[in-house]
Amino acid sequence: MIEAPLPEQNESTSFEAYFRDPEFAPQQPLAWALSQRQDLLEALRGLFSGPQALVQLRLWCFMELASQPQARLSRDDVNRLFHAVLPEALDNVLKRLRDLNLLVWDATPQDYHLSPLAQQVHGLLAPLTTPPAAEYDDMAALLSQVAGAQQLGLVSTNQLKHLHAQLARLHDEFSDAIASGSESRLRLAQPRFDRALELVDRAGQALTALIRAEHEDPRLEREARAIGQEQARLLSMASQFTRALQQADRQRVTLGSTGLTTSDVRAWLQRHPALHELMGEALSVPVRPVMVSQHDLVDVAEGEFERDRPGAQGSAGLPPPAEAASGTLDTLSLPPELGNLISLLDRWSELATEEAAARAASPDQDPNAPPPGTRPLADAILGGRFAQAAYRLQLMPLVGDAQAQTLKGLTGDLARAPWQWRFKSKHITPDDESVALISDGDVLPARFDEQGQVIPLPPDDREPIVLTAAPSQDAPTRRKGAGAPKKSNQAQA
Repeated sequence: MIEAPLPEQNESTSFEAYFRDPEFAPQQPLAWALSQRQDLLEALRGLFSGPQALVQLRLWCFMELASQPQARLSRDDVNRLFHAVLPEALDNVLKRLRDLNLLVWDATPQDYHLSPLAQQVHGLLAPLTTPPAAEYDDMAALLSQVAGAQQLGLVSTNQLKHLHAQLARLHDEFSDAIASGSESRLRLAQPRFDRALELVDRAGQALTALIRAEHEDPRLEREARAIGQEQARLLSMASQFTRALQQADRQRVTLGSTGLTTSDVRAWLQRHPALHELMGEALSVPVRPVMVSQHDLVDVAEGEFERDRPGAQGSAGLPPPAEAASGTLDTLSLPPELGNLISLLDRWSELATEEAAARAASPDQDPNAPPPGTRPLADAILGGRFAQAAYRLQLMPLVGDAQAQTLKGLTGDLARAPWQWRFKSKHITPDDESVALISDGDVLPARFDEQGQVIPLPPDDREPIVLTAAPSQDAPTRRKGAGAPKKSNQAQA
């Protein structure tokens, strides 16, 4: 198919001449908006026509004139402002600005001033005067335009469309980076993604105001809602981006005991100026062929064939079945003190029930008496060697522990025992051969509320429980995290 040639590019060619249907262009909102700014387009075309150096000189002179605080500038002021520019070049620039109706010469006061068209052109070209932004900060200009226009009530549908398109492009770019699984692409996209989330979050108030405001043009609200949905899609991608980075971290391999990872090696290779130099002289020695005779080849082939041939016994079937020999399997068992402590608490539960029934039947009851079934803490701890007593002391925090109640086995049985324990600030000297000193305390039945939940005891801010061995005992076993002083036979919980 042969395409029709474009019309000749001359001054008489119209914008509609480039379309198959000339009536199509005026019906497009964007094309119609551009057709209403012909003077602005002519001014921009005049500024940017010609060689690159001349265009840069025009822009510099124009932006310098627009940034002067004086409303009017005499020719002497202009000459002082551009004293470093050659006179011929300055005259050509000023003439071009006057021809484009950007700079107006007033013959009566003999001075220059900028036209209203120049103010519009300066508003379009103002971002050129700011330092180059980071490569991931390309959406800041669009968001600032929309937020500023919303505050002034000058927001347009085209601005919202451009912002919507940029958000969609960013979403697709980040989606491709996540789908690639490449750590390099994810690391490169992470700063841009974080910056995009920050900018979208800051502009969220302006977008919300656009959605809630009443507009004469219903397209504004429709585009604002579309931007809100695109913003939500971008925010929901944060968790996916984090999971992709964590997956890349899990795939990273540490090289021996050096502490270097494959990511460090990849980054070093990317920064290396000449990768071919890493080979050094590895390829400087050419390949040396080895010439052998046919007889040597035959001998080697026969030897390899005989050696690789399977033996006759390889075709035998499987051996007959045989019964496995009997044996024992040793498994790790918990110390017997754990089961003994559970049995002791079960016996105390039966005695507590009987004691509560007897106290209920008695007419005389002491209001200050402890709850039925209360036992001294030393009765549950003491017994046997000091190490056994210290182990039972370590088991006491499991009684009533909510997390341990979900465990199976003896540990969970101990945690589910309907008992509570507390200690006092004073110490007692028990009648025990292995323990010389122990903190006083009580083990009492647990109390339950109407929902069947255990009512916790009030918090205790006293010192830790102390369990001191008798002088004749060896160094005791201390509970992990205990604060017992060194070089003393004490165990603290």
